[in-house]
Amino acid sequence: MSFNNAIYTKRRASLLKNMQRGIAIIPTAREVSRNADTRYDYRHDSNFYYLTGFTEPEAVLVLIAGRKKQSILFCRNKDPKHEIWDGFRFGPEAVKQQFGFDQAYSITQLDEKLAELMDNQPTLFYPVGEHMAWDRRILKMRNTVQAKARIGIHTPEEIRDVRTLINEMRLFKDKHELAIMRRAARISCEAHRRAMRFTRPNQYEYQVEAELLHEFCRHGARHPAYTSIVAGGANACVLHYVGNNSQLRNSDLLLIDAGCELSGYASDITRTFPVNGKFSAAQKDVYEIVLAAQTASINTAKPKKSWNAPHEAALRVLAQGFIDLKLCKGSVDEVIETESYKRFYMHRTGHWLGMDVHDVGDYKIGNHWRPLQPNMVLTIEPGCYIRPSKNVPEALWNIGIRIEDDIVITAKGNEVLTEAAPKTVAEIEELMRKL
Repeated sequence: MSFNNAIYTKRRASLLKNMQRGIAIIPTAREVSRNADTRYDYRHDSNFYYLTGFTEPEAVLVLIAGRKKQSILFCRNKDPKHEIWDGFRFGPEAVKQQFGFDQAYSITQLDEKLAELMDNQPTLFYPVGEHMAWDRRILKMRNTVQAKARIGIHTPEEIRDVRTLINEMRLFKDKHELAIMRRAARISCEAHRRAMRFTRPNQYEYQVEAELLHEFCRHGARHPAYTSIVAGGANACVLHYVGNNSQLRNSDLLLIDAGCELSGYASDITRTFPVNGKFSAAQKDVYEIVLAAQTASINTAKPKKSWNAPHEAALRVLAQGFIDLKLCKGSVDEVIETESYKRFYMHRTGHWLGMDVHDVGDYKIGNHWRPLQPNMVLTIEPGCYIRPSKNVPEALWNIGIRIEDDIVITAKGNEVLTEAAPKTVAEIEELMRKL
């Protein structure tokens, strides 16, 4: 997608309005050394990018609210010698013009300029506690302003976490964001289809992972949104398994939790399928329970329902399923009240999704689960993980199943962004039978 600075200008204007008065200082992420003179692939700070669309490191956004609003970016200087080695830099002059800022300065001027810009501001907004080095730096600047008290300059009396305001903005996706997330979902769906078509007994998990990464990259999504989980057999019962180095057995299920990041936005899909292309009777029994739980949860995800309602809907289906499989005893209400289900289902049914795979936004307002509203995006991902135990039927040992989709709440219900990834038993077996 072509860059449209109006999108980011509008977001900054919204934040300035919510600030009312004061100064906000929002740095991007720092570069991190990998080893020797190499660095990890750079990834911008999500809040910074949300407000700027700017992806270079060593940059800071400053916003000044009040009667005379200002939007200022500090960035690296244009430097032809460095660009020979590390690539293109915009520089302050081009940044001001192309990204729609009121002013732009060299990052080398940051401390000097901030000591002036903070003068007589009533409130200081920044990501409090996110980085200790920035905490020290910001407080040092504030002390510099405080030293001007004898000449009538006031220092910000109140310090507030700017993320409180930004997080609430990011929770509701605009048309631009949803368009990117739909495309990211399509790419990830095709990656999961590719993985299903590729998978065979005796392959290694990392070989399947390579197919996912290939599909991401060939569509312009250079990186996964998180470390891919490719977990065969017993590995699927490890929720955050990322070893991805075991050999797949003919009788295994393979759980893949993987999604690409596209233009700064995450997708997040989990599918579970048989390595040999055919569910065993026991595998199918468990799978159908998890799928029914997910269906119930998705059907509950609609406006005015509480955030927790989809989880509660999934939990009731899972509890009944665990009783039917003789994994839990008692009634559905008893299984939920005693939390005996947690032996086989120990996580919640979803999370917010956006620029971060576990995206920002409060789940409760006060002491109450917040109501779902249009343009919120969340995942729905019930699961079941059965480890070997003397009081568990042996046919169920090492069955780990999770089914996850990305959902956007609409005015009348929801849209499943990731529905193109096969998930019924019939769809999966049909796709793998065509190999």
